[in-house]
Amino acid sequence: MAATAARVNGIARTSWQEKLQDHCNLAQLTPPVFNLVSDRRGGRTAWSSTVTIQNRNFSARYFYDGQYINNAKEDAAEVAYKSLITPPVRPSNATNLPGQLYCL
Repeated sequence: MAATAARVNGIARTSWQEKLQDHCNLAQLTPPVFNLVSDRRGGRTAWSSTVTIQNRNFSARYFYDGQYINNAKEDAAEVAYKSLITPPVRPSNATNLPGQLYCL
């Protein structure tokens, strides 16, 4: 699945892909499926990624050069992970004021 954990200042850092996989396992969601997408830009090809979980698609925010395809997958995994762990925002009752109806 994901590459081994990156080391930052000698400390192992868990990848977003691994965090997403762990979350899907704990929440009993289908495993993430990554897809790579390309966009021809002049003489170069830019790459991005999407990840699908439970028929929901999450897209990476950026396009990357071909040598950084794993960064595209990390980007999509981060977007998906943060979306899945963040509870939906519900409007407070203060914004749901009852309207008045005037009959003439």
